[in-house]
Amino acid sequence: MLANAKSYVLPAILDLKAAMPLVEGLLAQRGSDLMVDASHVERLGAQSLQILLSAVSTWHAEGFAIEFNDASEPFVQSLELFGLDSEDFLNGGIHAH
Repeated sequence: MLANAKSYVLPAILDLKAAMPLVEGLLAQRGSDLMVDASHVERLGAQSLQILLSAVSTWHAEGFAIEFNDASEPFVQSLELFGLDSEDFLNGGIHAH
């Protein structure tokens, strides 16, 4: 857990319709460490994954940490299907298998 981090809860469905609200929601959290609650995610689409990958890169570039906690099984499975190392991603990394 990150001390003094902001928190952001991901919605259940991260499809194309969720992409713009996701961008806006994440941008509003910039400038500090961030804990992302992925416990409610039932579906993760490619568009939203790209946004999350961009957020990880942005947070690191700005010198802040970003982590995903309480990841749901569908969220973890989707990361793996997209070829990401889920454990690494959840801890703020972006390495592929």
